[in-house]
Amino acid sequence: MNGAESLVHTLLNSGVDTCFCNPGTSEMHFVAALDRVPGMRCVLGLFEGVVTGAADGYARMAGKPAATLLHCGPGLANGLANLHNARRAQSPIVNIGGDQATYHRPNDAPLTADTEGWARGARCAGWLGRWRGPVRNAAACTRACR
Repeated sequence: MNGAESLVHTLLNSGVDTCFCNPGTSEMHFVAALDRVPGMRCVLGLFEGVVTGAADGYARMAGKPAATLLHCGPGLANGLANLHNARRAQSPIVNIGGDQATYHRPNDAPLTADTEGWARGARCAGWLGRWRGPVRNAAACTRACR
């Protein structure tokens, strides 16, 4: 089992069985895990605003948490207004965002952004964290699902 599969299993064990996605290249391992692990429903959206709005609506109607998969920092930025509304409505959403490969960071890759700073500044996260390997995925995800 790899880190992405561990994350999907942890989401499922935490009661999250639907993930609204607008993935890019940096999220392909997680997309593959969504396909391989039974029980997780993956709903693709054309734009992060659609994905975050759908996750908010789903959480409100279903009365249980939804997940989102957003493409890097700019993807989070595209969904921040809906995540703000979800926070105000106390909708349970677990947001997962991809990031640039660590070896791209020194080159200021096109989608490099202060993703954590944006999430913290918009106050759209009850818990915010970054994990650095498969061993920590399950603990970080469990904490985010609380």
